[in-house]
Amino acid sequence: MNFGGIYPECSRRDAQFVVVPVPYDLTSTYQPGSRRGPAAIIEASTNMELYDEELKKETYLAGIHTMLPVAVDARGPKHMISAVRKKISRIVALDKIPVMLGGEHSITLGAVQAVAEKYPKLTVLQLDAHADLRDSYQGTPYNHACVGRQVVEFCDLVQVGIRSMSKEEGDYLPQSKVKSYSADYVFENKNWAETVAKTMRGDVYITIDLDVFDPSIMAATGTPEPGGLYWRDVLQLLRLVARQCHIRGFDVVELAPLPGVVAPDFMAAKLIYRLMGYMTK
Repeated sequence: MNFGGIYPECSRRDAQFVVVPVPYDLTSTYQPGSRRGPAAIIEASTNMELYDEELKKETYLAGIHTMLPVAVDARGPKHMISAVRKKISRIVALDKIPVMLGGEHSITLGAVQAVAEKYPKLTVLQLDAHADLRDSYQGTPYNHACVGRQVVEFCDLVQVGIRSMSKEEGDYLPQSKVKSYSADYVFENKNWAETVAKTMRGDVYITIDLDVFDPSIMAATGTPEPGGLYWRDVLQLLRLVARQCHIRGFDVVELAPLPGVVAPDFMAAKLIYRLMGYMTK
């Protein structure tokens, strides 16, 4: 099944965007099920209008190609991250924009590693409820709770929507180079999006953990947190970043589908399509 239900599908050679499903959730620590996220997003996307009512265009005409899911490596997250890195590296080498569908957040590290190989001054924008800045969790630094800490070792990191962290992360954050904006900051500052967008320039990779959204509109995540962002908040920031930076790839992770509840799946699909639209002329 192709993202958007596009038929005939654009070839990878002619596509601007290459969708990469990664059905993996081995290190999930609360509610598992994000391994079913990529398939749910793609299925929901087939029921989406391909005309974007905000942008007044059919984004799919820029070219969207959907790859087969990345095979799961059950040996552990380090091996899975390596598999993701290899897959994304091949896409980036073709000057395509990878769009990764998760799966848990640990897989983002492999994608960022691949994109940073080509764009060494890459900045990562992380939209998330959780800081994900633990040095190690459950015996591995490659847990989903550690992805931010891994990324900041070789990229600038900007976080938005944060409203949950451990004491370890709270102690680490002030002495790190991470620019972290809480959900409270978003709601308390009128010009928050402009302030955040000004911290980024040049090449950017965006990782969207769907628990950045308030659970009232996005309950289908492994670790929902109250007090989250809303649809228009997130779009406001993505619109600004796409306007002033070069987005070299992005992912949407941590959708854990709920049986019989399709609204979160559809929201994730439309978010992906809208961001693609912001990135095309």
